[in-house]
Amino acid sequence: MAPMTDSDTRALVRLEADDEADAEEFDLLARRLRAELGELDVDVLPVPAELPPGAKAADPVTIGSLMVAFSAAGGVFPGLVETLREWLGRQAGKHKIKVTIDGDTVELERATTDERRQLIEAFVRRHAQPG
Repeated sequence: MAPMTDSDTRALVRLEADDEADAEEFDLLARRLRAELGELDVDVLPVPAELPPGAKAADPVTIGSLMVAFSAAGGVFPGLVETLREWLGRQAGKHKIKVTIDGDTVELERATTDERRQLIEAFVRRHAQPG
């Protein structure tokens, strides 16, 4: 992808692992998600962690958070959301992914196919077109 510009759309993608996942599993899930998003025509950037003095590791929310930048004009957003949905469907746990653009958040989780489709279509309509 071309270098990120001010005109790119930025989405905060936050993975929330189910309660059964330990820190090691959560880190592995976050790495897998990052790798899969890296195959799309997007820039995947870590969300900088501000660690308190004396802290040795980032908290799980920061580890599972990514900033994804893409050109709104390129039609990439629907593919991004579909990739996230498909990734969730392949996972064993009941994980969630929250996608936030301009303060508007959609939560993707295991729901019926029809429920997911309706939710995703509404969110994509709001953010796929510039303006």
